[in-house]
Amino acid sequence: MGDTPHRSAHAGTGGTPVATSHERPAGASARVAERSGNPGRPGGDLGGGGGLPRARAFGAERAFHGLTLAAGSTVLVIIAAIAIFLIAKAVPALRANTESFWTFEGWFPNDNPPKFGIGALAFGTVLSSLLALFMAVPVALGIALYLSHYAPRRLGNGLGFLIDLLAAVPSVVFGLWGRDYFAGPVADLSAWLHTYFGWIPIFGDGPYGSSILLGSVVLAIMVLPIVTSLSREVFRQTPTANEEAALALGATRWEMIRTAVLPYGRPGVIAAVMLGLGRALGETIALALTLGSTYAISFNILQSGGNSIAANIANRFAEANDTGRGALIASGLVLFAITLIVNITARAIIYRRREFTESAA
Repeated sequence: MGDTPHRSAHAGTGGTPVATSHERPAGASARVAERSGNPGRPGGDLGGGGGLPRARAFGAERAFHGLTLAAGSTVLVIIAAIAIFLIAKAVPALRANTESFWTFEGWFPNDNPPKFGIGALAFGTVLSSLLALFMAVPVALGIALYLSHYAPRRLGNGLGFLIDLLAAVPSVVFGLWGRDYFAGPVADLSAWLHTYFGWIPIFGDGPYGSSILLGSVVLAIMVLPIVTSLSREVFRQTPTANEEAALALGATRWEMIRTAVLPYGRPGVIAAVMLGLGRALGETIALALTLGSTYAISFNILQSGGNSIAANIANRFAEANDTGRGALIASGLVLFAITLIVNITARAIIYRRREFTESAA
């Protein structure tokens, strides 16, 4: 009792045979691999490591890479083609112009000799767009912060959907709305601003009506949904750990937003503002219906008048002769250059901000 049977390595002794891997003769693994049809792997398909499969000469990944490269190159080709077309059509009119294209404030390309300049149009375009951003960006950021961090989720989603619908409204509707319903209230506001703030040069005397202020208000409403939607999505991407860490340290809701949300979303907000600026710079019909179509450089935003490059093209193209159409195309070339500079500047700011953020991390 208590005796255990003796285990033997030999089967004839009645013990359990014990097989060890080191008892295999030298070269057995190679022979097994050869018999299995895979001489590169010991044991064939039974396991073990092996070389990676050779990449195909042309596969799905290479095809997708080529497709994306072609798409990106097509965009550059289209931009270059637009620039070449504008330059080719504008050069004859610029050669026929008898005044300075950059400083002359009139627009008489149909006269003989033709006289036209881009100075007043470019000034009105930039001024109305900057005023629109000045009015729209604070409101858009406030709405975006409320929808992303203050409002209940169901209410925030509903209000966000309604704000997004503003981007689907045609620009001609905004223009008609501004001309027929905003003209009176904006004229009253202009008189009030001149009465109490007339010492500021931009709030000069009337007559009031279709002015830069009216066009800027309409533009502000039009760019509001773009800046709001993009800023809201950027604020929602803030890491939850950053917000909870700020709250855990005793910060209030506003302090958490100021220290965690706004710094994280600054590149996205800059991109949203620049997209809104691009929309304002290229707006046509709304400004054609709300501006006074005058050609003068004036900082008085309350007085009737003002014009922009896009609005001038819409108003003057039907009555233009060959030289007039070339002059309008030349003004379109200037607008193309302005929007291109704005987009390049936005990308540079975002890239520098990203480099700073990554280096700080």
